[in-house]
This record gives sequence, structure tokens and C-alpha cells, in this order.
Amino acid sequence: MYAIVEIAGQQFKVQKDQKLYVHRLAEEVGTDVTFDRVLLIDNDGKINVGAPAITGASVSAKVNDHVKGDKVIVFRKKRRKGYKKRNGHRQCFTSITITDIKG
Repeated sequence: MYAIVEIAGQQFKVQKDQKLYVHRLAEEVGTDVTFDRVLLIDNDGKINVGAPAITGASVSAKVNDHVKGDKVIVFRKKRRKGYKKRNGHRQCFTSITITDIKG
């Protein structure tokens, strides 16, 4: 059984006991989160597609940790002008574990 769910503006294919990283959520570590925007549920070959979301369906998850991703270096240069600019960025993520899929 799997579901396609929208979490923080992105769509994820999730299964029970799966761990994944999503954009930073406002919940505390250790709390349970419920996502109501379920777009598709596949229950052993029986597919239920929403238009755009399935009413009454939800995906429950537990917040494990708040982490930062790898550093991305942004480098800009204009040739023959002496212009160089170096900047770095680390995206904030939340690690969650899917606990239940309700259809």
C-alpha cells in the first residue's frame, strides 16, 4: 500500500514505516503530524484517485528531527571585469517517519 501525498508544497510517494526529508515543518520533535491532502492511494492494486484530493483520507507521520542539508555553493563571475561573488546556502529539512495511511 502506498499513497501520493502533498507535504509543504511538494508531492511524495510514501509507504508505511518510510523515512523521508521534507521542507522544514513548524512542529516540535516527537510530535505526530497528519497530512490531509492525499492525491492517490494504491491498496494492493485498487487505485483511488482524488480530484484533486481524496476526501476523508489522511497520512500520519512522526517528526524525528530538524536537520540542515548539504551546503550548496553559488559562484558568480563576469569575465575580464574583476567581478567574483561566492555565496553558500544550506536548506533546512525535517526528518519524518510515516506511521499510518488511512483511506
